[in-house]
Amino acid sequence: MSQDHKPWGGRFTEATDAFVETFTASVGFDRRLYHYDIRGSIAHANMLGAAGIISVQERDRIVAGLREIHKEIEEGRFEWRIALEDVHMNIESRLVELIGDTGKKLHTGRSRNDQVATDIRLYVREEVDALLASSRTLMSALLDQAERYADTIMPGFTHLQTAQPITFGHHLMAWFEMLRRDTERLEDCRRRINVLPLGAAALAGTTFPIDRELVADELGFSRPSDNSLDSVSDRDFVIEFCAVASIMMMHFSRWSEELVLWMSEPFSFVDLPDRFCTGSSIMPQKKNPDVPELIRGKTGRVFGHLMSTLTLMKGQPLAYNKDNQEDKEPLFDAVDTLNDVLTALIGLVPAIEAKPERMRQAAGGGFATATDLADYLVRTGVPFRDAHDIVGRTVSYALQQQKTLDALSLTELRQFHQGIGEDVFDVLSLEGSVAARAHVGGTAPAQVRAAVARGRTLLAPD
Repeated sequence: MSQDHKPWGGRFTEATDAFVETFTASVGFDRRLYHYDIRGSIAHANMLGAAGIISVQERDRIVAGLREIHKEIEEGRFEWRIALEDVHMNIESRLVELIGDTGKKLHTGRSRNDQVATDIRLYVREEVDALLASSRTLMSALLDQAERYADTIMPGFTHLQTAQPITFGHHLMAWFEMLRRDTERLEDCRRRINVLPLGAAALAGTTFPIDRELVADELGFSRPSDNSLDSVSDRDFVIEFCAVASIMMMHFSRWSEELVLWMSEPFSFVDLPDRFCTGSSIMPQKKNPDVPELIRGKTGRVFGHLMSTLTLMKGQPLAYNKDNQEDKEPLFDAVDTLNDVLTALIGLVPAIEAKPERMRQAAGGGFATATDLADYLVRTGVPFRDAHDIVGRTVSYALQQQKTLDALSLTELRQFHQGIGEDVFDVLSLEGSVAARAHVGGTAPAQVRAAVARGRTLLAPD
């Protein structure tokens, strides 16, 4: 067999067109799967030997050859050839060069269709495990910061308008909850990834007496897949991963948007260290939050990968089609982008420095305790809708007087309802407002600390 002879070339009478050869080749990007391809091939060879399909001696030669190829690739000594199309055929061709015709027996009972499906599942499963570990590191950083700022008062917003006072710790715990759900989605996605397609062969299974359970056990899969057609043809697990990655990036983009706003001069709620920022080429005073901005911007490319993989699958009849070669580049980039963003946030989140005085000042404006006044009136027996109207008129008056609610005198407040007493000022203060929300999920500092404790229990190793 010539060096670049195609293992499938027996039926063909002319060479592949030079452009077609380049156009259809995937080795330029799927070589990234070499570790998983070799790992899957070793498991397949071990199964062939155990089932008596090849001899033990043949199995040992194949496994030794595959390990040598892995070493060559790791050391940069392996020659990748476009003419051999993909990672699978490059490795198989080199195996034959190393051990002779015995290497040709490795492909017994399998196809590139179930081979690549296995490689991708092994790859995504490992990446999901790494992403889960990074996500938990980031969650731990959020817990530390939330505890640090459990008493720091800031304005809470709706419609980006001051709504009610909250604590910065409570806000950070909202980020934690987003990421907590994201990790649950990753874990759930992993369950569906962790199914072995090897043994489905091209589409119908194989006539050889293979032991799929043995391969599944060696490769750490929960079970073999149940339908050979589906096993080789669907990439919904790639789509699902891209969907989870998109949701995570959407959350990270929201965090980043808040950091960008909070670093701006009108807010001036937080500062980020210089190492996470850059300057302007023309304005020497600038300190730009480039890392959050880039996270926000990179979200779009991951969304695009989700749409790409959805579109890739939408028109494919069963079973395998060459279209599926296009699943890898969007998948790889989604993985890389999410890894990079998590790495950035793991460094960035612990470095966020709040500006408590400025936050408190902002929380004191915008009549943030108006709802507390309404609640106070309700507790005196005023129906809520009436209380809402009373407080609305009180706010209008305070605007005219250019005062905050807690700066109004008791006499001024009683113009709007005679039932208001001296104790009203307890609820009109920022501290009183946040402390009053002392239920599970509330912004009271004690509840923030309790939420942090629950989060640490959640992240504790089993």
